[in-house]
Amino acid sequence: MPKLTKRFVYSLKPKAKDYFVWDSVVIGFGVRVAPTGMRTYQVQYRHGARTRRNALGQHGVLTVDQARAKAREMLGQAAMGADPIEEIALSRLAPTVADLCDRFLEVHVAERCKPATARDYRSSIRRMIKPVLGTFRVSDVHRKDVANLHYRFRGTPIQANRMLAVLSKMFNLAEMWGLRDDGTNPCRHIPKYKENRRERYLSQDEIQRLGDVLRNAERDGLESPHAVAAFRLLLLTGCRLSEIQTLRWEWITERGMELPDTKTGRRCIPLPAAARDLLAAKPRTAGNPFVIEGKFTDTHVTDLQHPWQRLRANAGLDDVRIHDLRHTYASIAVSGGMPIQMVGRLLGHTQMQTTMRYAHLADDPVRDAAEANAAAIVATLGTASAQRGSCAW
Repeated sequence: MPKLTKRFVYSLKPKAKDYFVWDSVVIGFGVRVAPTGMRTYQVQYRHGARTRRNALGQHGVLTVDQARAKAREMLGQAAMGADPIEEIALSRLAPTVADLCDRFLEVHVAERCKPATARDYRSSIRRMIKPVLGTFRVSDVHRKDVANLHYRFRGTPIQANRMLAVLSKMFNLAEMWGLRDDGTNPCRHIPKYKENRRERYLSQDEIQRLGDVLRNAERDGLESPHAVAAFRLLLLTGCRLSEIQTLRWEWITERGMELPDTKTGRRCIPLPAAARDLLAAKPRTAGNPFVIEGKFTDTHVTDLQHPWQRLRANAGLDDVRIHDLRHTYASIAVSGGMPIQMVGRLLGHTQMQTTMRYAHLADDPVRDAAEANAAAIVATLGTASAQRGSCAW
């Protein structure tokens, strides 16, 4: 076996079949000559009962000294009991972030998430995660990669934060599935952007204007009576839009609206007398199981956005979203002195933190009560002072 040098390797002539020439300096290091004349440096060793061989790189891309040093390093690892060629093969087969996304959608999202949540997750993955990190191996993603991705979408902070939460969940599952070491989630310690949540509540005057517009639309046939009923129910119950859209007659009982599956699970929503009167007066098509009927038989309404845009324009409420009716319901309850815990139960919140966004609305009735109490005290103090002949309070 000769010592491999640049001149010697270059002098090797191609033959009808591949052949190997091994180095006399580093045992297990050699060069493979193909019939095409391509020369590729090789490393070979035994691991247990198996012979391992792997290409190091082409002659010309690697110098003979670079290839020999690389072979010496791998042979040293093999001598210590490792199997570097197997590790390289496994690394090439390692799943990418795109693979992790697909498994996450199939195994976790499809089985555990509500349709609306699943739709949001798929959107974040399709628009934000896969285009940037899709080709990365799961084990190669670092915190700086996630931080850069989060920063890229800083112009839409809420969407960026939602994407970060989705990605964090994916990497938690990657650890559970053995695709990353425990405690290596690259999303950890990346601060979320501040979210300026939009809070819009209808005033008494605005509610009156909306009521007038709803009555006129119903009387003049400008909107479907089912759409008008939906908006009234939203305001009277504080329900989410999907809960009213998909409401079935069979779910209405003496207890209220017993919904088998909502965003927060099974719920029984109280139905006040005004809401029951509304339902009793609402037109109903025989055989249609849905309260808010759609255009076709046995369907519920699917589009309430366009009717709402027309109605709110007529009421001069162009900045009010349908979801703001739910906020209005909560604001009236809190402002009326209802305990914040009770408001959370009415809204179906599973975390008190979600309801606490309305807590500041309780300041006005508390302030009014404090003023009334102080006025009563001042009145008493003034009377006592007058009896003693001193000046008033």
